[in-house]
Amino acid sequence: MRQICDYGKEAGTMVKVGIIGATGYAGQELVRILLGHKDAEIVWYGSRSYIDQEYASVYRNMFQLVDAKCMDDNMDELSKQADVIFTATPQGLCASLVNEQILSNTKIVDLSADFRIKDVATYEKWYNLEHKSPQFIEEAVYGLCEINREDIKKARLIANPGCYTTCSILSLYPLVKERLVDVDTIIVDAKSGTSGAGRGAKVANLYCEVNESIKAYGVTTHRHTPEIEEQLGYAYDGTPLTIIYDKYYADEKFVRVL
Repeated sequence: MRQICDYGKEAGTMVKVGIIGATGYAGQELVRILLGHKDAEIVWYGSRSYIDQEYASVYRNMFQLVDAKCMDDNMDELSKQADVIFTATPQGLCASLVNEQILSNTKIVDLSADFRIKDVATYEKWYNLEHKSPQFIEEAVYGLCEINREDIKKARLIANPGCYTTCSILSLYPLVKERLVDVDTIIVDAKSGTSGAGRGAKVANLYCEVNESIKAYGVTTHRHTPEIEEQLGYAYDGTPLTIIYDKYYADEKFVRVL
């Protein structure tokens, strides 16, 4: 957020922020952070599920902090009111809403995976979705400021990294960049809490299912895999790591590159 506030605004001017998906877990955390940011003013609490309901009635911890009702996801209208739009929404929504006029009006920080992966076919394979705005993928900047700080400052469209990707890339990027690690030996063993799965009710995420327990999921098939491979590939030689594996194992009958 510091990078957003530093760009295109005079000192002392509040950055007007809109959030689409403000009632999800990521959206609520955005609200909490932005309420404490001296340079930010939230002007739009977007939520398809709670339109016209008081935001503080959805999250009671916002009582006396947020005096606003939830609004819809009209990105066209929001782009006329906000300097920055955060989309804390499921995969596919941001790509279905964004257009050139919106990006001419405002900056977008997308928390979904819609613009993280440069190869459209890879995105569509891993997320089982048709990408609705492939024309904007090339200009989107991967939002790890520790690596892409200067590009983020100038970007209209920022692809916010995933959770596993953030910890994995920040841990491995310097080692890969300096050739201090054999990329064929990298194993990411990461853990997350169930809130990472979102607010939707799922049996697998019920308290009785997860309390004092741990289980493996998405082993070799987690959607953050191509994101990690692509970004570490840029650090290595500009080539996504999967392509390196394909180079060596493409014709091997007993090796399958996932």
